Amino acid sequence: MQIDVIDPKKTAMIVVDMQNDFVASGAAMETPAARAVVPKLADALKICRDARIKVIYTAHVHRRDGCDMGLFDDMHPPIANRAALVDGTPGVDIYPELAPAPGEHVIKKHRYSGFFGTDLDMILREWGVDTVIISGTTTENCCHATARDAMFRNYRVVFLSDATATYNYPDRGFGPMPAADVHHATLVILAASTANVMSVEEMRARISRRD
Repeated sequence: MQIDVIDPKKTAMIVVDMQNDFVASGAAMETPAARAVVPKLADALKICRDARIKVIYTAHVHRRDGCDMGLFDDMHPPIANRAALVDGTPGVDIYPELAPAPGEHVIKKHRYSGFFGTDLDMILREWGVDTVIISGTTTENCCHATARDAMFRNYRVVFLSDATATYNYPDRGFGPMPAADVHHATLVILAASTANVMSVEEMRARISRRD
């Protein structure tokens, strides 16, 4: 997918899951690389807001009683023991340095994709959006799933290579994989099958300045 011109009137930036439980130091599901990209993502947000590109956030949350948990409690102990991503707790709030501006919405989701079981698509259609910019964490899970679901719904997808991040993978039978390798592999796959992968500076250069 090649996107040479980004039309602000038809574009929305989606900030995926940049929540305290992932980004804050010492958090139960801390992703240090996500914290490292905060300045670059903050820059991307300023670029988009200055260009009047709409911004919308997602937040991965679960009710404390687990009624919307699905299989996550089998895969992530901090979710299973309610140490993270509990709706209504400070941990699910957006990291303060990336806080939504007045009027910007936060979509609560219960799966990796921002589209699954939410009204994200409805809002984007109401806005007349045909292009989405994906940023946030983690590259290969929630950002990847949201990008794929956007493409399935015929949105053009910009995926920011330096405003997305992930964590080190432990050995679960196939060897460990450092975050940098997971991130790189995901970008390669998305660039071949789903999105126009680009840096924040490349995004800036492609935003149309026409009225």
